[in-house]
Amino acid sequence: MGRFRVGGLISEYLTPHVIHVIELLISLALLAVLVAVAAVVIRKIRPKPIQQEPMAGDLLLKYREMHSRGELSDTEFRTIKTKLGEQLRDELRDEGETGYDA
Repeated sequence: MGRFRVGGLISEYLTPHVIHVIELLISLALLAVLVAVAAVVIRKIRPKPIQQEPMAGDLLLKYREMHSRGELSDTEFRTIKTKLGEQLRDELRDEGETGYDA
């Protein structure tokens, strides 16, 4: 068992301890390859995240621009602004509670 075939040559200098270390390194390399392949497979089969709805602030800006172009009446804009104002307050409160932008 004290001999190990390397590159076609029989080496008498490899001890069983060195052979075990080499086997361990090869095993770890194979494990790393398997983990990498598993990560790629999981990314491929995992469902894509659902697209988030636009934030109230973004919507308010969009409707404000529409109002300034005359595409929305004052009444329509006030109604939208009231609804989005409530949603914006909720979003800001939620953001403050979690400490980050959801």
